[in-house]
Order: sequence, then structure tokens, then C-alpha cells
Amino acid sequence: MRFLTRLSLPQVESGSFATILLLFCSATLPACLSGIATQAFAQNQTSVALPSEPPRFWIEQAAANEQHIIEADGTFPLRYRQRKVDAKGDTTREIIESREGAVARLIERNGQPITASEDTGERQRLTDALASPADFIKHHKRDSGTRSDVLSLVRLIPQAMTFTYVPGQPQPQNATSRQIVIDFQPDPKFKPPTILSSALTGLAGRFWIDERTHQLTRGEAHVLHTVDFGWGILGSIHPGGTVEFEQADAGSGRWVYSHVDAHLVFRVLVKTVPENTLMTNTNFRQLPAQISYQDAIHILLAMPIPLK
Repeated sequence: MRFLTRLSLPQVESGSFATILLLFCSATLPACLSGIATQAFAQNQTSVALPSEPPRFWIEQAAANEQHIIEADGTFPLRYRQRKVDAKGDTTREIIESREGAVARLIERNGQPITASEDTGERQRLTDALASPADFIKHHKRDSGTRSDVLSLVRLIPQAMTFTYVPGQPQPQNATSRQIVIDFQPDPKFKPPTILSSALTGLAGRFWIDERTHQLTRGEAHVLHTVDFGWGILGSIHPGGTVEFEQADAGSGRWVYSHVDAHLVFRVLVKTVPENTLMTNTNFRQLPAQISYQDAIHILLAMPIPLK
């Protein structure tokens, strides 16, 4: 659910339902479908005995950790590099988290350095943000509302789903400690208390929780059936969509999304909107202390980058 806040997910507009689903999948915990695990992942597994605790124990532990991270969002500022491939293209940005919100500078397009002209435009955009703090803060103000929505979904997960251990407990090839592997399905008895929580009724999948830290490390989910928002008036999520994601420890107990691959289709009012996003975050560096967005911009502007 931090996914919402950390990826600056939009408000209820085109693509926001993707945000809701991604938000659910990531900060809510799970996501994955027994059966949609990638071939590369499925070919590298070893059998592990089932834990003695009931599956819900791990769900509740991971949910509690997610809630703590969401509530503390922004208090452990990071700097990292993000490559994102979506309908807008293939872009790479250097990102710094500030007290007021994340600040980003475009450094590559299609895996290649940007042109001098593009860099000039990017520098101007950042310079304009320095001159308009009210606009910057207004743009990021939505994060507080998003954080509240994410928290509400995280708290509902143990109630909204039924959970079962995966036989054999398939372990990721690169796992450094034992992963608890649990499948989930919507609980038919669950009655969504809000429009947003309706998303929980249409997802099934699998997730991996680190036994040592009780943190969610990987999830895969798919949309089982059409999920309507506002009785279908606001829009709907179409069946068949999938989301995969991984989280990594960026240091000092700060877990962040390192990989997200989403393929979703929404109907927003009368328009069908596909949402295909591949995002990879790398080179995580924790800052020694929180900084203002202005300081973050100055750091990004001073960063030398190669140009075409």
C-alpha cells in the first residue's frame, strides 16, 4: 500500500484504478496466483517443510510491518534510480525523497543519455519548482490521503482473504533466508466497507514473506473477475490482469519496491484504459537525514550526467 505513496499514484482519474490494484498488491501484502509464477522462478525451487503457525499468523505479521512502514514513510529518506517503461515511453530518473515529497530528474530515455535540449528542459522544470514551493507542496499533498487509503486496505487484508500454505514452499533462487509462501483467495463472506476495498474481492494469488524479518519480499496476483467501483459508474477492473512485484531491504530495515510488472485493463467511465508498467528501482542509498525538496533539487541539478 505504500506503493501508492511511493510511486506517487494519481487520484481517481485515468489509471488510478491501476494504482488502487497496485497499491493493494504491494502494500497490502500479497499478490500472486498459484500458476502465474514465471518459468524462470518456477525452475529454481527447493522443497521446504510447512511452518507450524497458521497462515494467517504470517499475514498479520507482514501487515503490521507494512503499516509501520507506511506510517513512517518519509522518515527514512532514500536516493535511488528508477527505470520505468509504460505508455509514455522508457525513462530513467534519479530520485531523492524529501520531507515534502519525492523529487526526480530525467537522465536517460530508452536506456540512452538524454539530449542537451532535454536536459535544459529538465533543469528548467526543476528550477521552476524551486520558485513555486506552494505548487510543489500542492502536487504532493495527495500523498496524505493516499496513505490513509493504503492503511485502510492493509488492515482489511486478514479479513478479506482466505489463506493456505503452498505445498513444498517453493523458494526463490536468490533467497538468503527462508521464505514463507502463502496462496490467497477472496473470502466470499467479506463485505467491502468502502468503494476502494471492493478491489480486494477480485484478486487471488501468492506471496512470499521472509521468515526472519516477517517482511513481504515478493508477490504475484491476478484479477479473477470484473471489479466495479461505485456500482460500475466510476469504472471497473477487467479480469485477467496481472501484477508481479518484489521488495528489497535498502538498509536500516527500510524495505522498498525493487521491481513491479503490471498488466491491467480498466474501464474509466466510458473509456477502456490499458495499464502496462514495468518499473525497476536500483542503487538505493539512504540519506543521513531528512532534507527539504529545495535541497533535493539542488543536489540533482549539481549531479553531472552524460548527454548525447
